[in-house]
Amino acid sequence: MSEWTRRRFFLASAIGGLAASGRRLFGATPAVGDSGWREIFAGRGAAPQGVAAKARPIIISSANGVAHLDDGMAILKSGGDTLDAALAVVTKVEGDPEDDSVGYGGLPNEEGVVELDASVMHGPTRRAGAVASVQKIKNPSLVAKAVMNKTNHVFIVGEGARRFAVDEGFQEMNLLTDRSRLAWLAWKATSSENWRPGLDSPEWKEKMSELLDTPERQAWAAHIEQVVAHPPTGTINCLALNAKGEISGTTTTSGLAWKIPGRVGDSPVIGAGLFVDGDVGGGGSTGRGEENIKICGGHTIVEAMRQGKSPKDACLEALDRVVRNYAIDKSRLKKFHLTFYALNKDGEHGSASLWAKGLDGKPHHYAVHDGTKAQLVPCAGYFDAIGGDY
Repeated sequence: MSEWTRRRFFLASAIGGLAASGRRLFGATPAVGDSGWREIFAGRGAAPQGVAAKARPIIISSANGVAHLDDGMAILKSGGDTLDAALAVVTKVEGDPEDDSVGYGGLPNEEGVVELDASVMHGPTRRAGAVASVQKIKNPSLVAKAVMNKTNHVFIVGEGARRFAVDEGFQEMNLLTDRSRLAWLAWKATSSENWRPGLDSPEWKEKMSELLDTPERQAWAAHIEQVVAHPPTGTINCLALNAKGEISGTTTTSGLAWKIPGRVGDSPVIGAGLFVDGDVGGGGSTGRGEENIKICGGHTIVEAMRQGKSPKDACLEALDRVVRNYAIDKSRLKKFHLTFYALNKDGEHGSASLWAKGLDGKPHHYAVHDGTKAQLVPCAGYFDAIGGDY
């Protein structure tokens, strides 16, 4: 074999090896003979296509941010910073006591204490900040930004994060609203023999009526029963892109309801609940953080977009990896929910949910503002079914 022939042979072999590795890394379709995978990919064809309009500026978020996207878009249109635009959206949700998955009013841990997590990534300067298990501070997203701007750290947790926030001028407050407190007491009553009336009490079967002793509280009954039976994970992710193609993002949450104190999900983990690369775009998530951490979902999404995948397909690629971890066992996958969001620097966006519909039977959506108006857009569903019964 001549030197030139050998070079061509080794070059071809190397290219073939890289291609095979790329297929393994970015989720090549399994063999046709695998009926489980064939079922999944057949069902995917009917999934909503989402929106792929190339528009800048643009801002997207999980559905619970739709009412506040106008605030973020106003900052983008005025030439403001992309991270400030994303924070303008999520801080409104952090301050909303009716959203019990984020900030003030968030559902507490198993000891009745609200603990918050958040992360930020600033695409133009390639910086990041995060905090976790923060108590008594309403806006962990702003504390995460302060970590990024005021320190040479990226991640501060627990009591240290709270003290840092206080030193930076953040006001402490009681984050547990009456509604969330009563939900916690109702959960305790169902999970602990000691947190309900004794067997000798005539009210021992009537804990809910005892807790909901006013008309206002009685109006919370259905909500409380839902969060006790199905502990939510919640969260809000927001990604903002300006006219110049600069992108930033944030993810903030109160975490899984009734969690063990100190539990940290994916929201503050750079590369999992949030990842932004100014050359490519950003990805984020809501839902069961433990499953996302295991596949570094935010980073996976951005790297898939770097390889040419659309935002929607990049989100589906991340879900592919979650599903593989459970060998396509729907009986276990059905116990949790996970949604990914993606925005590339060209203004294309997409989202995909593990389950097309929530426990209420309604399809999952995400929020988009393309500079004209804010609206909800259907997420692509990995499984065209109802799931998320944690």
